[in-house]
Amino acid sequence: MRAKHETEKGFTIVEVLIAVSVLTIGILAVCSMQVSATWGNTFAGRQTEGSTIALDRLEKLMALSYDNTDLAAGSHTDPSPPNGYNVAWEVVDDSPLDNAKRIIVTVTWTSHGRQKNVSVERIVPRII
Repeated sequence: MRAKHETEKGFTIVEVLIAVSVLTIGILAVCSMQVSATWGNTFAGRQTEGSTIALDRLEKLMALSYDNTDLAAGSHTDPSPPNGYNVAWEVVDDSPLDNAKRIIVTVTWTSHGRQKNVSVERIVPRII
């Protein structure tokens, strides 16, 4: 007759430790992916918001008359930009052709300790 402990089946402590180790590594990998996804979503959201702000400012500038002071040659800044962003634009006269202005709107912000920016550009012709 066999002893009772020889017929019982179960897991050894080594098998349990290996299973727990594999599970722990898997959970750590999922946590790392989650952190990366969250950072990527934050970056994409700020990039989208910066692009929207730049395009909005460009639309406002293009609606102005050709001789408006905001379209004078040189650098300009928005005195009250959205929170966390800086908005600036450069106007170049007679570029790329005579009687045209090149407008370059740049929006900058800081994300994760690094300065980021987005720029949009349009040409406004003088309509006679």
